[in-house]
Amino acid sequence: MIAFSRAVPSLFRVSANIGTILNPSLELIPNSSGNAHRVSIVNRRTRPSLARLAVSAREYVLDCFRIDARSLAVFRILVGVLIVADVFLRARNFSFYYTDGGVVTQRVARENTPEYAISVYYLTSDPSLIAGLLGLQVLFALALIVGYRTRTATILSFLFVVSLDHHNPFVLSYADTLFRLLLFWAIFLPLGERWSVDAVHADRVPRRSVVGVASALALGQMVFMYVLNGVHKSESALWRSGEAAPLVFGIDEMTFLLGDVLREFPTLLTYGGMLWFYMLLGGWLLVALRGRLRLPLLVLFVGGHLSFALTVRIGAFAYVALAGLALFVPAAFWQDGRRLCRRLGVDPVEVVPWETLRRVARSLPDRQLGPERFDVLKRVVATVTLALVVVALGMIVAVLVLNAGAIVDDGSYDQHRLNHEVAETPGGEYVHMTAESLGIVQPEWSVFAPQPRTTDRYYVFGAQTTDGDRLDVFNDREFTWDRPDAQLQTQHDTYRQRFFMNSVRRSGPDDELPANFGDHICTVYADEHDVELSHIRMFEVTEEITLDTLDRPTDRETDTEHIYRHTCSD
Repeated sequence: MIAFSRAVPSLFRVSANIGTILNPSLELIPNSSGNAHRVSIVNRRTRPSLARLAVSAREYVLDCFRIDARSLAVFRILVGVLIVADVFLRARNFSFYYTDGGVVTQRVARENTPEYAISVYYLTSDPSLIAGLLGLQVLFALALIVGYRTRTATILSFLFVVSLDHHNPFVLSYADTLFRLLLFWAIFLPLGERWSVDAVHADRVPRRSVVGVASALALGQMVFMYVLNGVHKSESALWRSGEAAPLVFGIDEMTFLLGDVLREFPTLLTYGGMLWFYMLLGGWLLVALRGRLRLPLLVLFVGGHLSFALTVRIGAFAYVALAGLALFVPAAFWQDGRRLCRRLGVDPVEVVPWETLRRVARSLPDRQLGPERFDVLKRVVATVTLALVVVALGMIVAVLVLNAGAIVDDGSYDQHRLNHEVAETPGGEYVHMTAESLGIVQPEWSVFAPQPRTTDRYYVFGAQTTDGDRLDVFNDREFTWDRPDAQLQTQHDTYRQRFFMNSVRRSGPDDELPANFGDHICTVYADEHDVELSHIRMFEVTEEITLDTLDRPTDRETDTEHIYRHTCSD
């Protein structure tokens, strides 16, 4: 009986708790004084307070845009290496593309870039001085790689990269645009926090990570590119069905190395293309997922770009994107890497060549470029500049919202229309002009979109000599409409020549670029072959690619389009 009397109150307490969980707001009977009241019974242990939810949400958002300092260091090194590699690759065609003795004179370059385009290469037309500026660009990139005066090196590298792109706008691609944008956002990030000469000179415990507006903009750039490209691709049934990828791999002008092998497995390419398409649409998960949850998706994107690097010649896009993806590598990756090194008997500290870095640091001066207040001024300028960028982005978002009907028409997003509307907005013209002069205007990001490219192409430059012989001077052979080679990418000496030829074929009859190219061919052919040409007719030959003719180019329907006629005596 005593046990029962003790158990009854306990049962009532349990019942009350269960009732509270199921219905936390209970109406109570008026008390003896006649004053009825409503009491909200809340179990704080089962429902967090709004304040706690707000704190959790804030921490979640901060973690989404947090960049590990080691990932910043990898990004910095990759960016520097890409600049050095790009300069050396461009140097192979130095006279042809970057001097007045080639096809793109300084005047032609300036006429085809924005009015206020920035370029230190516009300061001279002397080939020796231009070569010296290229060497200076390499030195700034090397400073970026080792992390010496990192922010200054980043700013100067950005200005020189923009300058070189403006020096010849006819050989550029999406890779160059993405690289300029990432390098611009990098100016506001502490790239020298880890694994750098600056870190050795600072002699302090470095920050583990950084988070803020700058990190959000840098990560957001990659996400915006992926998602927008996925949105464009979603307009095509070929991408939604997976048929686009096999057709793209049928383009002999671009495929190389493993691309020719993968072409033999169209089913594999179909599923791979569908996976890439949905990865693009889900690119926002790169920031929404945190820690180890982000790693599987990150591995997929890295694997995708590595496969592009080994299969298709699309310039440096794969490598630039890999550099951008380095920013997403979470702290968990580095922690797991340290554990793996220990299990393998490797000291994680020895993975980074600290002694070499310290020797380099000791060989470089560690003195301030000015008084201490100069550092304060630099920080203020950086903060104000970033604030202006944020204001400009806010204006762009406002223009997007106010003109959503025109910019997003029939479910299709038009980035060019947004850029136009910004330029027409009071105050927006200065934003657009500044972005154009720095080469950081957002493009459409319509790589192989909405429709994939389904044509192969090669060029035939029919020329007649003064003796009446007919030649194909582009492919250095007797005149014929036949393919110059089974693998059409071999018709281009470098990947930038393919972009240059795209510029030539898109030129109008009154444009100077094809005329300069024609003059160059006439002169070079006379010097190298001792043959005088009378005139040149430039043609583009296209082949229609279908799923049935992926590896049978002879069965494809062809079309010929005249580009330009040049008279050598002009």
